[in-house]
Amino acid sequence: MQWQRPGSKPPSPSEPYIVCEDLFKIHKVADLEVVALRGLDLRVDRGEVMAIVGPSGSGKSTLLHILAGYDLPSAGRVAVDGKNLLKMSQGDLVEYRRHGIGYVWQQVSRNLIDYLTTRQNVEMPMLLAATQKDERRKRATELIEFVGLAHRIDTTVDKLSGGEQQRVDIATSLANNPPLLLADEPTGELDNKTSQEILDLLRQVNRTYSATVVIVTHDPHVAKQVDRVVAISDGKTSTEVVRRTPFMRPGVAEEVDEELSIVDATGRLQVPKEMLEKLGAGERVRVTMEEDRVVLRSERRWTKR
Repeated sequence: MQWQRPGSKPPSPSEPYIVCEDLFKIHKVADLEVVALRGLDLRVDRGEVMAIVGPSGSGKSTLLHILAGYDLPSAGRVAVDGKNLLKMSQGDLVEYRRHGIGYVWQQVSRNLIDYLTTRQNVEMPMLLAATQKDERRKRATELIEFVGLAHRIDTTVDKLSGGEQQRVDIATSLANNPPLLLADEPTGELDNKTSQEILDLLRQVNRTYSATVVIVTHDPHVAKQVDRVVAISDGKTSTEVVRRTPFMRPGVAEEVDEELSIVDATGRLQVPKEMLEKLGAGERVRVTMEEDRVVLRSERRWTKR
């Protein structure tokens, strides 16, 4: 199975780059069953930079592991670039993990070998993919320069700072030129200044290499700097925020965030807590249909009229 770079073949007009439909994931712990994902739906367009947010235990990392092919859902469908991951053979999954995705870990030790140099670490995925030595050397040098570590190319990873190690991790994840980059809490162990530098670098990855970038985070600062934010609650998508820049007047642009609630297959949706508080709603709200919109009103305010 060959994994194509974005743009090397026309994308399907009917399907986004990533599609998750009604995903369930159940972990068995001793005699207990823990439901990590429960009917999750997700769409990601080719070339997006998007974040998945939610509290600890909400299913964010489980979802990322499934997208990476490290784990499989208990039920549902997940497709990347039109390929159903659940129907892949073990050999195809290995090829997908090697060439179809790059994975940036919060704990860089999962991607890096601390006694090897920066160059040796970046070359390692290409070595495993049987890339020719000259090509490995050229690609590694290019990526190390891209992440701003040319002066550390022959330094062992254990001599680098946390931010520098994260940069090497990003370069290593890009070694085999994957069309999809997955980042699990990439700024979780960094200070604010270094976190911003890593975020800027991930956006640069998107622009330079045309990679689709999906970031899992609990950091609201990260979530404000991506194109779209999808919130996961209790193992399923609850809301999403789309960031766009409409032109209000010629030459004047204003960034607007639009928050969307996700309607599940049964017609249920979660209304953001802040909106309910502002509405003054209790446990029940009055729902009415007005032409092209559904309106929620506080039952208490309605009955006072």
